[in-house]
Amino acid sequence: MVNQRFVPSVTQLRVFLAVAERLHFRSAAEELGMSQPSLSQALATLEEGLRVHLVERSTRTVLVTPVGHQLLPFARAAVGAMDAVADIAAGSGGPMSGDVRIGVIPTAAPYLLPGLLPALSDRFPDLRPRIVEDQTARLLEQLRSGALDVAIMALPTDAAGAAGMPLYAEPFALLVPAGHPLDGRDDLSLEALVELPLLMLDEGHCLRDQTVDLCRRVSAPILGRGGSRAASLTTAVRCVAGGLGVMIVPESAVVSESRDPGLGVARFREPAPGRTMGLVLRTATADDDAYTELGSVITGVAQRLFGAVPA
Repeated sequence: MVNQRFVPSVTQLRVFLAVAERLHFRSAAEELGMSQPSLSQALATLEEGLRVHLVERSTRTVLVTPVGHQLLPFARAAVGAMDAVADIAAGSGGPMSGDVRIGVIPTAAPYLLPGLLPALSDRFPDLRPRIVEDQTARLLEQLRSGALDVAIMALPTDAAGAAGMPLYAEPFALLVPAGHPLDGRDDLSLEALVELPLLMLDEGHCLRDQTVDLCRRVSAPILGRGGSRAASLTTAVRCVAGGLGVMIVPESAVVSESRDPGLGVARFREPAPGRTMGLVLRTATADDDAYTELGSVITGVAQRLFGAVPA
């Protein structure tokens, strides 16, 4: 039976959420900026106060217990509510002041951040952005747990407790090795993917999922014929330049990588496939006008850097 006199702290709940997400104590501690002993002590105090075991620990694995899984959605809701209270209480400075934790997917961060960070400094001089680059699913978990304030990712997302604000759209193109027969084409059809050695990112990247969807539309081999895959888009681009295959990439990557003499570009005929990028927030803070202004800054940077179209 739960001790009715025990009330978990927000820090303890954040620790539980981080451990449940990462299933690794050191990674959870790094995410929260804590030492591992402090994190372990906070979780132990929470379990002692609740009189339940939330996770099972061994020398190699960490597992969430059944009761831990039952409590996860309530812990997320409690942390989200407390963050909303803090956001409203800090109204004098507004949400665009102090530390703001911004998540960005890996297929956007290298191309958007070089222009975005200076623009944020100009528009919000009191803002101290804290950038977290990670895959979509993990960004959403961190957003719901309160470890992030906002996230920049591809839409749509159907995550509970999160709301997406469309920012900009960008088309996809096909990166090919320089001198490839398709280099310079601007009338590419999706059917061309059927015979190409298509490179893929690892599981978990939304760009991989979008590429798989395009392949399925024309019955192209899902894994392509390249035999290579990469954990990051920048590594995959280097593989293309080295002649290991071709790859579907967003326009932002094309603009950034176009100076590489080892790369060529083929563009799809209209209407070209593409993606819509958005700003994702917890639903409790989604109506704040400051985030709308933040979204406008991001959209403006994307327009300037790689000709994105406002969504």
